[in-house]
Amino acid sequence: MTVDFQLDRPLSEARIVVAMSGGVDSSVVAALAARTGAEVIGVTLQLYDYGAAVQRTGSCCAGQDIYDARTVADRLGIAHYVFDYESRFKGSVIDRFADEYMKGRTPIPCISCNQGVKFTDLLSLAKDLGADCLATGHYVRRVLGPNGAELHRAADPARDQSYFLFATTQEQLDYLRFPLGDMPKPAVREIARELGLLVADKPDSQDICFVPNGDYASVVKKIRPEAAAEGEIVDLEGRVLGRHQGLIHFTVGQRRGLEIGGQPEPLYVVRLEPEARRVVVGPKAALAVRTVKLDGLNWLGEDQREGLTAKVRSMAKPAPVRFDPGSASGAGGEAVHFLAPEYGVAPGQAAVIYDGDRVLGGGWIEETVPAEPISA
Repeated sequence: MTVDFQLDRPLSEARIVVAMSGGVDSSVVAALAARTGAEVIGVTLQLYDYGAAVQRTGSCCAGQDIYDARTVADRLGIAHYVFDYESRFKGSVIDRFADEYMKGRTPIPCISCNQGVKFTDLLSLAKDLGADCLATGHYVRRVLGPNGAELHRAADPARDQSYFLFATTQEQLDYLRFPLGDMPKPAVREIARELGLLVADKPDSQDICFVPNGDYASVVKKIRPEAAAEGEIVDLEGRVLGRHQGLIHFTVGQRRGLEIGGQPEPLYVVRLEPEARRVVVGPKAALAVRTVKLDGLNWLGEDQREGLTAKVRSMAKPAPVRFDPGSASGAGGEAVHFLAPEYGVAPGQAAVIYDGDRVLGGGWIEETVPAEPISA
């Protein structure tokens, strides 16, 4: 199989840098790049403690994964370099993750990682190496439109990662390449098997790379011990229903773990009040959101206004919306209005806006506006 890397000069004269995490996806990207006849350089960023992660499976960018990336590069006959970005990753991703939880928000560290370490630092490294492009194993499509490169959903909806890449700038998109965007995952693994790559059947990364076994609370507690401070669980009227062992155990929309009995209907986390260390709970109806106000908007589109959808979680079904740039609160912010109430929306999440399959942009949710007035 051949892939068009959309370069402006013959591939035989080109240099392609591939971001190699040690998984099957980026390994196959390196193989596809090598098939073109271009000079290919694999680059791996060590992002967190090498020793602690050596035996971990289903992670990336540490220990065994670095070894796997190097082994694949040797098999393909391409150069491979490892760069230590552990301190940068800790400051821009891990510490931010902990701080967001401390503020009662719902962080998405994979977006922060792509926004910073991967698509800023790694892209800069690729340019320093004289590359014509940086290729990654993300499942998204780069489509050449009438106004330049556009970011689109992957052909395989089950693998689509466009939600995590909303912060990609136009300048970055001009330089990036995503060879797997038109491919289903089984086809990627088959290429790896045909080439005899040791990672052909390696499990996919699970959850967040630096969070072992999905235990977010233990990671936050280790970085910010004060995050385990106890507090009250109250209803919408402020009546105390119970106590909790730290806000880090809760996110908006959560039902399990409240341990409150004797209620006439199921209760959900409606909001978190970090200054008072309170968890506010209520019925599902209290989770309905009509509008979200955004910060840090990144816009890749033109002036689209009609037929837009938005996602507030990576696997959520796109919801019809109206987008008002610069209208939120009348103070120069941006607002996304859902045409029907949306549930489980929380500050700290991202709202990503689409026109069909095309990613127009998105921003971080700073505030939510209930669909209907509810008691304070």
